[in-house]
Amino acid sequence: METTNKFKVDFKYYKQKCPPPDYSNVIEFSNDKDLGRLQRVKPSQPVIDKLNPEEVHVASLMIPPSEWCIYELLDKPGLLFVNNPFTAIGQRYWIYRCLRDYTRRPNRLNIDAHNVLEKSQDWWDMCQRDDHLNQSLMKKLRWATLGYHHNWDTKAYSENMKDPFPSDLAALSRYVCHILYGQEDFSAEAAIVNFYHFDSTLSGHTDHSEMDMSAPLLSFRYDKSFGQTAIFLLGGTSLDVTPTPMYIESGDIVIMSKESRQCYHGIPKIVPAMKSPWNTGLPLKCGDEEPPSKRARDTIDREACSVKSARSPFSSSGMMEELLEEEFWEPFQNYIKQSRINMNVRQVLCKGEKTLNNKGS
Repeated sequence: METTNKFKVDFKYYKQKCPPPDYSNVIEFSNDKDLGRLQRVKPSQPVIDKLNPEEVHVASLMIPPSEWCIYELLDKPGLLFVNNPFTAIGQRYWIYRCLRDYTRRPNRLNIDAHNVLEKSQDWWDMCQRDDHLNQSLMKKLRWATLGYHHNWDTKAYSENMKDPFPSDLAALSRYVCHILYGQEDFSAEAAIVNFYHFDSTLSGHTDHSEMDMSAPLLSFRYDKSFGQTAIFLLGGTSLDVTPTPMYIESGDIVIMSKESRQCYHGIPKIVPAMKSPWNTGLPLKCGDEEPPSKRARDTIDREACSVKSARSPFSSSGMMEELLEEEFWEPFQNYIKQSRINMNVRQVLCKGEKTLNNKGS
């Protein structure tokens, strides 16, 4: 009996432009109309005294865990969703890190194979040059890999394709896992940072490169949303299951674990964000958001104090103060208003293992 590829049918539907798709069935986690399809999950409370300095730093870039809105889809066990828990300065921090730092060597980029950059050149620096060639270079970047580098041909990881993993991103992963699962030993060992534009898509696929399939697949989405909004489709373990569409907005976190880890998923469309949470509450000279309220200003003051008190190489560099300066932030703002960044973090090794069994392959 012939089966229908329902995932492909819905993917093409939400991808289409003329006529535009009907978005009324897309889950919007901040909308009361969709609460019947969800169940709330209670966060764990981390013991602040047990956090290391890097974890204190990443925690200072987020709202308190007691205020996190965490949901699980009733018909997709293991898919956890967190409404944006990042502060505005926290969103700016991770946008900066993805664009300015995670695109530097030794991390690997899709454009490396085309030799468009010399070894002494950094992608972000080259993109800031005011000429047409470097503007086109900005749109050519689609992904960067960190830690264990994903081999797109073999779909596997190996010891001979590995570089140091960013300590702040590893700390963020541990902190989030602690809050969502009460789990303190998640080891972030590989990440793919995706860069999407309004014409970008991600075809339906499953993730199965990691050795430890019991570990959650962390996906911090900046529109990890950081930036613009994605229509995210989550199907079943076969393509003949109708996928569930949902909005992933800037700062949202999606965790795939348990049954959902084996499910087909993809992004048929990037749509404009309705707000700019990387600006919300910050004192702007220009931008989309209204002036900050007293409560927002108080929050900013607390964030600044927390960041300065965190004994982190990132918070002591002066970078946090620069992120509040609109002239410094402007090129990052221009990028994120037209694009979306997704940090997809993974644990590769099984617990207790130090290296991969397929060393050298």
